[in-house]
Amino acid sequence: MREAIYPGTFDPITYGHLDVIRRGSKIFDQLTVAIARHPVKEPLFTPDERKAMIEYLVKDLQNVSVVIFDGLIVNLAKEEKACALLRGIRTFSDFEYEFQMALTNRSLAPDIETVFVMPAEDFSFLSSSMVKQAFALGGDLSRLVPKNVIDCLRRKLKREAGSTGKEA
Repeated sequence: MREAIYPGTFDPITYGHLDVIRRGSKIFDQLTVAIARHPVKEPLFTPDERKAMIEYLVKDLQNVSVVIFDGLIVNLAKEEKACALLRGIRTFSDFEYEFQMALTNRSLAPDIETVFVMPAEDFSFLSSSMVKQAFALGGDLSRLVPKNVIDCLRRKLKREAGSTGKEA
């Protein structure tokens, strides 16, 4: 059985991420979406909130599971007996970063391949950071993220505004 892991912070998940997940689910027998607890980034959503969003969106994909992880992705891949890491590449700048990461992962775990896929052209510009910025400025996100993600963003903004005393 060929298993792959698709790691990321997914804060929040976008249609671009979902496109990569769907493509990966067709290539591999089992695909694990691995949500990183990133030690440097300060995500908007907790790992459990991100996991719930993703699980809701992939419930129709029988061979996709979702986990939260700490540490090196190659260690998780070894634990899961995965043969590959799945990575999405949108732009040339993504490639440079992903290439360096793939070489580092290969030096740490030579038996685990990195497989790059490109998302559909409609999502090649899309990032979670851009989604959060557009949302904060009142942008229409309906073509960027699923409705449940928009609902989660609204709830999060309302909670944060309530905790600071500002009106959402």
